[in-house]
Amino acid sequence: MSMTKRILVVNVNWVGDVIFSTPFIKAVREAYPDAYIACLIHPRCKEMLEDNPRLDELIAYDEEGEHAGLLGKARLVMELRKKRFDTAFILHRSFTKALLTRLAGIEERIGYATKNRAFVLTKAVEIPDEDIHKVEYFLGLARAAGIAPKDNSYEFFVGDKEKKAVREFLAKSGISENDRLVVICPGGNWDPKRWPKDKFAKLSDLLIERFGVKVVIAGAKKDINLAADIKKRMNNPAVIACGTTTLKELGALLGRAALVIANDTGPMHMAVAVGAKTIALFGPTSPKLTGPYGKGEYEVISRYEKCDIPCYDVACKDYKCMNSIKVEEVLEASDQMLKE
Repeated sequence: MSMTKRILVVNVNWVGDVIFSTPFIKAVREAYPDAYIACLIHPRCKEMLEDNPRLDELIAYDEEGEHAGLLGKARLVMELRKKRFDTAFILHRSFTKALLTRLAGIEERIGYATKNRAFVLTKAVEIPDEDIHKVEYFLGLARAAGIAPKDNSYEFFVGDKEKKAVREFLAKSGISENDRLVVICPGGNWDPKRWPKDKFAKLSDLLIERFGVKVVIAGAKKDINLAADIKKRMNNPAVIACGTTTLKELGALLGRAALVIANDTGPMHMAVAVGAKTIALFGPTSPKLTGPYGKGEYEVISRYEKCDIPCYDVACKDYKCMNSIKVEEVLEASDQMLKE
């Protein structure tokens, strides 16, 4: 048997959080340049790590599909056993995922001591006392294993195929190579995180009139109505790219932008990861924990005048925090970034 170290990274389940794990993945690769490193990942996030040169393999863990139930889990355990990993880093908080690595016979199992799972880990790392950014939370596991990360910036790799698809999509929409592009991402996985539609519309009009940019409204399939609503409120044309791009193509689109303006969502972090200038609008969530991070040109705008923030109040009805972000201040920040 070869002596190459074989490492399994058990990743988290959300697009934004997977981006937060990329500095950790890079740190592990730099510490073990010759290791075989695989990542266990939810199918919906797999695309986020495709073409990542730091990983040798992506293993889909489909909890709702082929790995559902005890039988599905047993199948996954057998699959992992065959691969003979010697070390597992469990970024996910779940008890089950930690147990799976033990059942798969992985000798060294490193993770945080969440969900009473310390006894299934060989190294149970204390949960940090204070709230820290998700990137640092993951890097904490690397540090606990004696790895000193050199960099805390996100990574997201986009290929020529995606860039070409985006060029063709933009050309079809009447946007040429020379046009400056502003991409707005008005979605958010819950309503209180969203800046109001009329403000996005007004800002878009002002940017078009002042800078001659073209505006693209980007997001997931579920954001199509939201995008159409914003476009309807605008006096100038806008292109809707919701649900028409893969995650990778969305990355290429964001990378093509002169500026991205987004709520606290996965695409905002993707924009930072591909090196786009980014303005992040924050309300009920904490930029300290899930704001843009690492290298890059970005600015966070948040207004917490009357509330105790972060509140994470999904049921909030008045959205005071997001409503109090003015079009003028976002315009001013855009102005700085588009001038440079």
